[in-house]
Amino acid sequence: MHGALVTAGLAARLRTDTAQLHRIAERSGLMARLLQGRIETRAYCSLLRSLHLLYDALESGLARHARRPDIAPLCLPELPRTAALHDDLCALHGSSWSDDILPSLAAVEYAAHLKALSTDQPALLAAHSYVRHLGDLHGGQVLGRVVSGALHLQDDRGTRFYAFHGELGSLIRRYRDGLDALPQDSARIDALVAEAQSGFRRHIAMFDELAAAQPG
Repeated sequence: MHGALVTAGLAARLRTDTAQLHRIAERSGLMARLLQGRIETRAYCSLLRSLHLLYDALESGLARHARRPDIAPLCLPELPRTAALHDDLCALHGSSWSDDILPSLAAVEYAAHLKALSTDQPALLAAHSYVRHLGDLHGGQVLGRVVSGALHLQDDRGTRFYAFHGELGSLIRRYRDGLDALPQDSARIDALVAEAQSGFRRHIAMFDELAAAQPG
């Protein structure tokens, strides 16, 4: 019932109710290859190109609505990744990356969905922030090391996407506290959980499409 009290906070519900899809996403397509260290620079740049499109749409929407009580608690200044993705693409491909590399169709459709949410249902952007930003905080350090090893990178070249300012444990706690500080009732939580599940399904489609586009 709308307005009903809930016994579990949003952060806990999101974690529990998206866990299976999260595991599937990690084992899907190009992400599975990446986690195994089986990726080349061209394929990795294709992934970054698609992610840049997503983050640009997501983070533009979050910034647009940053004063809303159902968005503001998640707008931590350390989180945005769009600029870091731009820098990594420049380092690994060159300044012409936006012209040379086409994003996946799944990423184009996902970005369009995020832009539509920003216009029509901005509160649901919080679900996609959860899918991306909290995932980055939890897994970024491991992925950064895998990418550096697979592509034989030096220092932080090409891996700024995974580098956060500040202590990661503190950032994760602050972000989870932000989730639980959002306006909450059972209907809102159900809507955000469903939207996050949709976000993971969109990632699975994107990872599979990117893998299918690569040789071998």
